[in-house]
Amino acid sequence: MALTRLPYKRLQHLIGLHLSTTEHSPTDMLIKELSAARKRGYLTKPDLIKVCKWKSARAIKHIRRNRVDSIRKVTRAAFRTRSEQKKLSLLTSLYGVSIPMASAILMLTNPSRYGVIDIRVWQLLFAMGSVTTNPDGIGFDFKEWYRFLMIIRYFARKYKVKARDVERTLFNVHSRHQSGLLYRK
Repeated sequence: MALTRLPYKRLQHLIGLHLSTTEHSPTDMLIKELSAARKRGYLTKPDLIKVCKWKSARAIKHIRRNRVDSIRKVTRAAFRTRSEQKKLSLLTSLYGVSIPMASAILMLTNPSRYGVIDIRVWQLLFAMGSVTTNPDGIGFDFKEWYRFLMIIRYFARKYKVKARDVERTLFNVHSRHQSGLLYRK
């Protein structure tokens, strides 16, 4: 595991001590820019490319393979459905959109309800005993993403903040306590 021993007994204690409600400026600007996509009800290809560059530029060649009409159709359907499973299934049907990328799309268009699942956040939740599968935090499935979503939404309600604030807090705490390589070779 890429974390040092954490000095917290409970996740609530960790979040309470380190809760971050200040968004990184470039991310805040992108969230504001993508609010137009949320109002419009779908992403354009340039919107999707911006999300990709923000989350993981390594996927850009795959993202660019998506057709304009496919992006519009898929993201419109994803934004309209109330089913979290359907949202994730639709978004990951696009080229280059993994579960972490789909979570970035959802967070950047609705940070009150979504955060970005990634290796850091998951490893921290695993270390705290809040999740019990996938200790490496890679190759997520729907159940893992949904468990993550329920955890961050629970604490967002408890502290009266955005789901993104809770997720960002977990990410930042992991960064402070990381030792060694993030990814195992």
